[in-house]
Amino acid sequence: MAANVQKVMIKGTRDGLTLHLDDQCSYSSLLKELQNQLSMNGLTDEHPMIRVTIKLGNRYLNEEQKEKLTEVVREKQKLVVEKIESDVLTKKEALEWKENTEITPVAKTVRSGQLVEVKGDLLLIGDVNPGGQIKATGNIFVMGSLRGIAHAGFEGDTNAVIASSYMQPSQLRIADQLSRSPDYESEGVYMECGFIDESMEKIRIDRIQEVVKKRPDLVSFERRMING
Repeated sequence: MAANVQKVMIKGTRDGLTLHLDDQCSYSSLLKELQNQLSMNGLTDEHPMIRVTIKLGNRYLNEEQKEKLTEVVREKQKLVVEKIESDVLTKKEALEWKENTEITPVAKTVRSGQLVEVKGDLLLIGDVNPGGQIKATGNIFVMGSLRGIAHAGFEGDTNAVIASSYMQPSQLRIADQLSRSPDYESEGVYMECGFIDESMEKIRIDRIQEVVKKRPDLVSFERRMING
């Protein structure tokens, strides 16, 4: 006789509770088991609100099923579902992921008043003149002079970087961080890279070799360029 597999595992974390749900059993039996497990937790009105993360594993749920799952958890008034995570991507999510991880090469000079905006990483082969602007949801690499505005990670990616063969920007932006050009006359710098320094909580410019040490995932960009 097969052993009875635990359908719901509840683990406490610093951020609240994590519910690991079995992805092999039926959805209905999972809901029933979840109700039983939560009813034995003994939470009272004296407890503070507890945030809950639900991990589905390799199970896909539609929005209606997710809402029902959330309702079961909410029956305990002190539990609030913060997020539901699944290892399964929908076709839409997979296409969005592909779009946001692709490299878009653009060969042109971005002149004053022009805007180049892409999903994923931007490889610009050319210059960005003063008054010109480039934006990417991922990283920005300029094989030329950057004298205009560059905004990397504009959908909130704080790990994005901006690198240029010659950097003398009027403005750098990464996610919601902003770095303006210095008030004094600057000659610019060669082969430098702008990134968010978490210890300083602001945009910092350093040699690209040093940035790669802090962002080793940038090496994958080089590999994609070679293989692409």
